[in-house]
Amino acid sequence: MRRCKPLLGTYVEISIQPENGAEAISLAFSAIVKVQNLMSFHDQYSELSIINREAHLRAIAIDPWTSQIIRIAQDIHQYSGGLFNCGIGHRLVEAKLLPGNIDIAHHDFGGIENLQFVSQDCVISSLPLCLDLGGIAKGFAVDMAVNTLKFNGIHSGSVNAGGDMRIFGNEPQAIHIRNPKVPSNVIEIGSLMNGAIATSGLYFFNRDQQQSYIINPLADKDLDTHHVFSESFSIIANECVYADALTKVLALSKQQNHPCFERYQAQAIQIAV
Repeated sequence: MRRCKPLLGTYVEISIQPENGAEAISLAFSAIVKVQNLMSFHDQYSELSIINREAHLRAIAIDPWTSQIIRIAQDIHQYSGGLFNCGIGHRLVEAKLLPGNIDIAHHDFGGIENLQFVSQDCVISSLPLCLDLGGIAKGFAVDMAVNTLKFNGIHSGSVNAGGDMRIFGNEPQAIHIRNPKVPSNVIEIGSLMNGAIATSGLYFFNRDQQQSYIINPLADKDLDTHHVFSESFSIIANECVYADALTKVLALSKQQNHPCFERYQAQAIQIAV
């Protein structure tokens, strides 16, 4: 059974082996919607937006899922040496890659490291924040959908959110990555069983005369653009949240053996054509 819905700014496809799993698939999509509602930068009523507006003013009670992803983001930020950083939303707003939901003109923004837990699911920040979870939330949503499917008795299947994919069960699936030179074509790189893969690549950087950026959070200048003309960056990991986040570390470091990959049991794949 296979179902597809537009979510997370892409199309999400859920595929399972049993043909009577419609209810489980519906619940899995609901989990993805929950992640979207909690963590969307575009939604001024999301928990993320509330954190950005108010966490430097008061303690904010948050959903356990939001708590979980913030802790993961902080851990990856630390062990990537700052290459993965959810605290650069203001720079994405300046680059017009995110909507101007926050007044960025009158703040000196902190980062994910300034957000502190005062209890298990309650946070406060020492500085104003402009967090963007776009580099990790899609992978997290995929994991939550897989967890939901498993909890509801589905033993084999996959969830694919625009290239962030997790496969579970005892049947391997062939894995394809877009050809960086000809994005309409794909390259088969092998098969995957009980794991996740995510890929970053600015395949369509000049489509419709629009610019695309990967911003280096460690750069001294206000906007460091890293145009990727002929490369793609993929990470294989046990969970999609780590695969999604670590593609940014690979794209910026160009190190397939970056020290943090071992910590998260991740394998890097870089394709240049």
